[in-house]
Amino acid sequence: MNTHVLALQLMAVQGCLGAFDTLYHHELTEALPSRSGAARELSIHAVRALIYSALFIGLSSWAFHGLWALVLLVVFVVEIGLTLWDFVVEDRTRLLPATERVTHTVLAMNGGAFIALLALNTPAWLALPTALVWQPNGALGVFLALCGIGVGVSGVRDALASRAIGKRAQAPEEAIDFGPAGRSFLVTGATGFIGQKLVQALLRAGQRVTVLTRQPRQAAFLFAGRVDCIGSMHDLPASRRVDVVVNLAGARILGWRWSPARRAALRRSRVALTGEVVDWIARAEHKPAMLVSASAIGYYGVQRRGDNRELAEGAPPQPVFMSDLCREWEEAAGKAREYGVKVACTRFGLVLGRQGALPMMLLPIQLGLGGPLAGGTQWLSWIHVDDLLRAVAHVCVQGHDGSVNFTAPESLSQAQFSRVAAQVLKRPYGMPTPGWPMRVALGEQADLLLEGQRVVPAALVRSGFVFRYPALAPALRSLA
Repeated sequence: MNTHVLALQLMAVQGCLGAFDTLYHHELTEALPSRSGAARELSIHAVRALIYSALFIGLSSWAFHGLWALVLLVVFVVEIGLTLWDFVVEDRTRLLPATERVTHTVLAMNGGAFIALLALNTPAWLALPTALVWQPNGALGVFLALCGIGVGVSGVRDALASRAIGKRAQAPEEAIDFGPAGRSFLVTGATGFIGQKLVQALLRAGQRVTVLTRQPRQAAFLFAGRVDCIGSMHDLPASRRVDVVVNLAGARILGWRWSPARRAALRRSRVALTGEVVDWIARAEHKPAMLVSASAIGYYGVQRRGDNRELAEGAPPQPVFMSDLCREWEEAAGKAREYGVKVACTRFGLVLGRQGALPMMLLPIQLGLGGPLAGGTQWLSWIHVDDLLRAVAHVCVQGHDGSVNFTAPESLSQAQFSRVAAQVLKRPYGMPTPGWPMRVALGEQADLLLEGQRVVPAALVRSGFVFRYPALAPALRSLA
């Protein structure tokens, strides 16, 4: 096998690795196109992707003779420089997960190998008359050309995302009133989708913030050193004054099947950690005035199809896992009342934002595949992330004690939700999706997608809270 063919095969491997890195890390787990502060990284990715697009398509079926060989060498040098710059920017702006760091290392090694192999052909190509010579490589060439198209689309996507982040950064951020400035807040789960936005809102409001996180270094990067980071409640001295605790910690509920081990992990991340927070409150020399503890509308269990009742805060739980989990979570938080602390258990609906579940929910709709899921009659209760932050502030200022539903006044069926989203995105609607594959794959967890609850924010409305996004269409337009 000659070195040129081997180099093209390594390029094909590079295309597969790059697709995995982009889809799994950049889009799914890290959500870079929606992450504030990722504009420079995305712009570098965009330039690199467009260079790779030209390389994949160009080398798929052409040989670079004469001065074109020098052009190819210059492109390689530029790509190496951009890769090194990308490494520096990533390390300065975020802490990469282990899988992404390993993937980037393998990409760098594989990229260096195919560039070196192609460079071996340069002396021979330089000796030939300057020309781009048609040199098809069969199925390998077709695959490389497809990789080039794919990476080119990814580059355009990253460029547009970088531009959008830059525009959002220039727009003035809303100031949210969390009470008198200078108070001390402890936030758990601060590196999550909601936690990040809450901490940034608290900092804009002039509050002092301490975050509890399993990844203190990542939090330090994320918030530019403006918060105190602790890895355990045991790291927080009992003498530290904390005025309000906002407890958002909890492992991702959607994922692997709810095996006994996974159920135990979900309980540890919610119930056990909340118990550690309450234990610290018991030791604290200055008790917080309030604990705002996250919960979910899963507390109400499953509302069967055809049941159109509105579920307010007084509706009972059910004997199913997700309901038990929320009930135990709230009971753990409620023990803080023994120390004179007000406890607000905030039951979140589906939170709409540029991160979280919404981007993945909208993906099939953006591809023109939106339609009813398993009939589409199940209720879907949601809230815009900006309203959620304002509701947290409202609860803090009001000193609310008790459960409170964090959902918008408008509940829709899944089919209605998809129809509205398709209208906002200007996509077709109507392709039905059966629910049984999810039931087979996820078991009881499929109830989160195939069943629902019609939950209303009775306590928020009663206390005078005004929603900025009470209806779905303007909420989605604000995030499009």
